[in-house]
Amino acid sequence: MREVSETVSANTQKRVTSQDVAREAGVARSTVSYVLNRTPHQTIPDSTRKRVLQAAERLGYTPSSAARTLRRGRSDVVLCILRAWPFGSAAGTLLAELTASFSERGLSLVTHIEGAGMKTPDKVWQEISPAAVLTYHPVPRDTERAMRSAGVQSVVVLFSAENETAGNLIRPDGRIGRMQAEHVIAAGHQRIGYAYPEPPALQDFAGPRLQGVKTVCSEAGLLPPDVCTVPLDAQSASNAIKHWQSLPQPVTAVCAYNDEVAQALIAGARLSRVDIPGELAIIGADDIPTAALATPPLTTIRIDHISEARRIVDTVTATLAGKEPPASWDTAELFTAVIRESA
Repeated sequence: MREVSETVSANTQKRVTSQDVAREAGVARSTVSYVLNRTPHQTIPDSTRKRVLQAAERLGYTPSSAARTLRRGRSDVVLCILRAWPFGSAAGTLLAELTASFSERGLSLVTHIEGAGMKTPDKVWQEISPAAVLTYHPVPRDTERAMRSAGVQSVVVLFSAENETAGNLIRPDGRIGRMQAEHVIAAGHQRIGYAYPEPPALQDFAGPRLQGVKTVCSEAGLLPPDVCTVPLDAQSASNAIKHWQSLPQPVTAVCAYNDEVAQALIAGARLSRVDIPGELAIIGADDIPTAALATPPLTTIRIDHISEARRIVDTVTATLAGKEPPASWDTAELFTAVIRESA
């Protein structure tokens, strides 16, 4: 019976408060608040500061997120609303970098994926009261007004269209397509194909990349790229390659939506006994880890996800601080062509 009582007592132990820390350290509660919140312009001796931190550690004190929200007038949460994309290596890398970068600024990133059976985004932001909301598609005006009325201080739209819209942070994905086309045209290719991804949800990114390829072809006086949707299987990719080779002016270089689609094309080329890059050059995008391991190694456009994450975080934190967000993307910093053997 004693063992059961001790277990119940341990499980029902009350949360350690800042008052407990103050009592343990022998200081005022306000001093604990100043030390643990790193409040500036306070003349607290280092010995007192150390005593408070040691007391908090001994007691296992963790600040109440609700109390912080009341004190600051906002939460420490950034809500990122994502569509139900097929998440690959590139998306995972960006989310990891965003999480780390926000954490460095004292903010926690929470992701929510839209889809059947999921809570609606409205339900989510109302329940967690975030300081900021990131979304990959435009927010209706009435929804944004409701967010701001509820205390959301920053609403940033991260979608890949090239058009400038106030309040949006636009990643210039069209530049990826431009760089792909510029590379293969500089290598002497005059008929370009484009391998479009199968999932419709990826059109936010694939559309601008394709448009970048179209623009460069037009500027070079070439035919528009011949577009084929390429699922991630070798037979479908082989069929696309056969189509490109059957054209009156056969395609000799393909710009793929990303490295996964490009690697499907490499597999399809093996089925079709098409030499890469001798008969067909292929260039991808993202520079995922397996790109260098492909046979032949894949030429691609690398995206600097660390710079991308910092740019997003800088935009959000500037808005939260009431400052002007940084200037537009520096594409020279964000994208780099990685030349290997496939193109």
